[in-house]
Amino acid sequence: MRLIRGLDHIEALHDGCVLTIGNFDGLHLGHQRVIERLAEHGKRLGLPSVVMVFEPQPLEYFLGDHAPSRLTRLREKVIQFAKLPIDELLVLPFSSALADYDAEQFIRDILIDKLHIKHLVIGDDFHFGKARRGNFALLQHRGQENGFAVESTDSFELQGLRISSTLIRDALGEGNLLLARTLLGRDYSVCGRVAHGDKRGRELGFPTANLQMFRKNTPLVGVFAVTMTGLENGELHGVANLGNRPTFDGGAKAVLETHLFDFNQDIYGRYVEVHFKAKLRDEIRFNSLAALQAQINRDVVAAHDFFAKMSYV
Repeated sequence: MRLIRGLDHIEALHDGCVLTIGNFDGLHLGHQRVIERLAEHGKRLGLPSVVMVFEPQPLEYFLGDHAPSRLTRLREKVIQFAKLPIDELLVLPFSSALADYDAEQFIRDILIDKLHIKHLVIGDDFHFGKARRGNFALLQHRGQENGFAVESTDSFELQGLRISSTLIRDALGEGNLLLARTLLGRDYSVCGRVAHGDKRGRELGFPTANLQMFRKNTPLVGVFAVTMTGLENGELHGVANLGNRPTFDGGAKAVLETHLFDFNQDIYGRYVEVHFKAKLRDEIRFNSLAALQAQINRDVVAAHDFFAKMSYV
């Protein structure tokens, strides 16, 4: 898969492509079905399959910190897309210039003149262009005039549930990691580089690997049994706190702090992935460090018990 940032680097698509457009937040099973369909059309037509996403996501551009929490940051999306049968991931910066594109201009300048699109797979509720005036019907009409096909994607249901990023976000907010895992087709996870913290965990006897979330809103808050991958040691078990650390500063930006069991190595700067397995409790404020330390002890025991039970499943 090739990552293309912006419209200035897509000269390789002059022969045309098959395309889908969306946020693809979480890259859940429904998204994966769309990608598979797109790849089938690309193979049939002998054309590269291209996914177009926007960064930031449009709602983040318009609503800022009030936008819904993201399931996946861009780098996490790239990692997941690389596992799927696509040829190009086109990331368009969502700026005032793009926000001002009217629907006709978007079709003409980007889909036709730049991408030479031959087949578009898109949701029938897709809206685009200034004031969201563009829709599926307009794309179909312009496709008939300009020689590209437009195909709608059906909602993908699993166990009677329509899979969507919103449903997964709601499941995570309720601590229902099993439902989120079912809809995603994998454990919910967060990727990032281990950064230096204030060493509070080490002072409490529980050193942590800290990942900055680079966002105020997260779909998941609390204390969890987790695993970490990305190191030479394979899959490591641990317990993690994701939130704003109310016992300390209660900062605006969320932090993911992971204490790994039976592990004592310097991993600062390493890029790792933390997989959430089970929620143990909500994040709460403690009146003293001694009370916090006692609770962390209980959290560690609970996480060990979880993994012990898992080993027998």
